[in-house]
Amino acid sequence: MCLAVPGRLTDRWEISGMPMGSVSFGGTSTEACLAYVPDLRVGDYTIVHAGFALRRLDQASALETLSLLGSVDLSVTEGPGDSGRPA
Repeated sequence: MCLAVPGRLTDRWEISGMPMGSVSFGGTSTEACLAYVPDLRVGDYTIVHAGFALRRLDQASALETLSLLGSVDLSVTEGPGDSGRPA
C-alpha cells in the first residue's frame, strides 16, 4: 500500500541536467527527481513516490491533507494470538 503524504520542496539542484530536490516530510527529508515537475519551486508542496516528485499540490490542499493525517490514529492494535495478518 502506498500513502501519498504531501512534502515541501526545501532545496533544488541539477545533476547532469536532471532536476533534483530535497523534499521535507515533517522534518524528515528525502532526495527526489523533479523530472516530472521541472517547474516545482522551493516552498511548493509535492507528492513523492519511488524517488520521483509526481505533481505539485496547492498549499491549501497539502495543509488540509496533513491536518487530516495528523488527526488519524494510525496505531495498530493486536489481540492475543493475533498477528494482524490474514490467515
